Amino acid sequence: MPKFNLEKLAYRWRVRAASIGLILAIIFARPDLTSFFTGLGVCFIGLLIRTWSAGHLRKEKKLAISGPYQYTRNPLYFGNFVIGISVAFASRSWWVLGYFAAYFLLFYPLVIKREMKRMKELFPAEYDEYKKKVPLFFPTWKSFPLQGKNKFSWKLFWKNKEWRALTGAFLFWLILALKMTL
Repeated sequence: MPKFNLEKLAYRWRVRAASIGLILAIIFARPDLTSFFTGLGVCFIGLLIRTWSAGHLRKEKKLAISGPYQYTRNPLYFGNFVIGISVAFASRSWWVLGYFAAYFLLFYPLVIKREMKRMKELFPAEYDEYKKKVPLFFPTWKSFPLQGKNKFSWKLFWKNKEWRALTGAFLFWLILALKMTL
């Protein structure tokens, strides 16, 4: 009988659970102009972080240590955190804030733990050194002088399918704007 793996389950369900959260945010949202535009601005920052990150990520080929990976080991997830805050703020709903907090606290520690194990398998010595110098999640604004001199690549952005996050965000904010006008 296969062993139950909670980390694998969290990894597989993280996008689905986030999508459920966005649907709930639309249902429970009570946006006004201030919450909408503040949330939209914060979301834009989160999307910039994700875009920058995806343009430096060479999945399982090379340890990402350039760009935003000099400030946090998980910039894509930090970008998601910023986007989640933007959605909760824009929706002006305690239910949405509660869902976001529960989602983030339940899923991301497990997902990050799973990915740390994978990085240790793929890049054992390099990851150990990187781990000593760069914080796990919340970025430090002090850049660490690592050997990662790679430049941002739009080709990597597209290869990593980051356009899906931009499309999803656009649709969410469009629907929220329509709800606000009704």
